[in-house]
Amino acid sequence: MEKLETRYVWEWPVRIVHWVNFLSIMTLSVTGIYIGWGKTLAHDPSQYVMGWMRFIHFVVGFVFTISVLSRIYWAFVGNKYANWRTFVPWLFKDGRKNMKDTFLFYTFFKSEAPHVVGHNAMAGSAYLWIFALYLVMICTGFALYSESAPGGFFSSAFGWVFVFGSNQGLRLTHHCVMWLLLAFAIHHVYSAWLMDVKEKNGVMSSIFGGYKSVPEGE
Repeated sequence: MEKLETRYVWEWPVRIVHWVNFLSIMTLSVTGIYIGWGKTLAHDPSQYVMGWMRFIHFVVGFVFTISVLSRIYWAFVGNKYANWRTFVPWLFKDGRKNMKDTFLFYTFFKSEAPHVVGHNAMAGSAYLWIFALYLVMICTGFALYSESAPGGFFSSAFGWVFVFGSNQGLRLTHHCVMWLLLAFAIHHVYSAWLMDVKEKNGVMSSIFGGYKSVPEGE
């Protein structure tokens, strides 16, 4: 029987950012949908529902931005499991092999998934694109927010985003990326549960406590 040891994998900043991002995305999605369709949903203007929705959306948007920037920073100062190298596995020989083996497992050509302590190479690659979508949401969101104060700080910092599209184009991009992130969240939970079942190393619980069970000496 394979002897296992407990390994501290996900440091507390990684876990905090993970849950802040999750709660932020859920809150921003609900409030964003209301902002987009609120005129048909609000029946009593005296309750100032739209105002509260916009306020919550903007505040959580700032929280989400700080969280994302914190995770990018931690990719350069955290442990090896949080390191930026895990997001670009194709740059390294071992990473390319792991990507191939993981892909073959996902497509049912291999019955066993390659065992890794942190993210597998396919997951790491996916997270790189997810963070790219985060940055798209942040930039388009602040660009739209800047329209309330032309010439202000946010207008100066994010006005360049309008080079890529009109107000309506940025709103549509912002809206579509939201659905992509929600779809990813569903897949993320499923794939984490799948790998937990296959590897039996505590993937699901590790995002709460930080620890995984791994083969001794690995």
